[in-house]
Amino acid sequence: MAWFRRTADERRQRALRGSVRGPLAEYLATPFQADHRPLAEVEFLALDYETTGMDPDRDHVVAVGFVPLVGGRIELSRARSFVVAAGVEVGRSATVHGVTDDDLVGGVALEQAMEEVLAALTGRVLLAHFATLERRFTRAACARLWSGAFECQSVDTLELQRRLIPTAFGADPAPGSLRLWAARDRYGLPVYKAHDPLIDAIACAELFLAQADELSGEGSLTLKSVLAQS
Repeated sequence: MAWFRRTADERRQRALRGSVRGPLAEYLATPFQADHRPLAEVEFLALDYETTGMDPDRDHVVAVGFVPLVGGRIELSRARSFVVAAGVEVGRSATVHGVTDDDLVGGVALEQAMEEVLAALTGRVLLAHFATLERRFTRAACARLWSGAFECQSVDTLELQRRLIPTAFGADPAPGSLRLWAARDRYGLPVYKAHDPLIDAIACAELFLAQADELSGEGSLTLKSVLAQS
């Protein structure tokens, strides 16, 4: 039998047929964007998590920020940011994201946070810098909360930056050049405070607009031309 790779929408349909319930089922019920759709017509959700570490099996989301990107415009009026009551001590990760144990006490439950993320992501493409992290933590949370598989289409501005930075044949980009703030500096974008999830989400959306403008020099862009491998 010939090997084939399922599309993101085929994976969505398969996940929906599984034992899925609640907000995850509602999210999965909406078809994904067509790969051939012109990029200017695609709706995105720039998403950023602050976490206690990089492993979703043992680490936790402690803060969430997201903002829609529609028609090439960042919709700040629909941006959201909140701390998540993770039920754990943040430990040394607080030195990175600045979220303290006291902050978590007043945070929202993980279920509420994920409900808001899924509602905002419905019908949109996930946009993040190093999108692997957002995909993996969302997938782990959905499995734990609703016993189902999370699927999405995603665009990773880190991978786009790797593609755009000119290097010698076969060489890797210079260390640090793919980080969000270094990538933004290449386009002369303003410097913001790092590791605030909403600011990072906005910063990612701005970077993507600059990257898309540069990529448009290669010809008309479709969603497929920028999609990350899930």
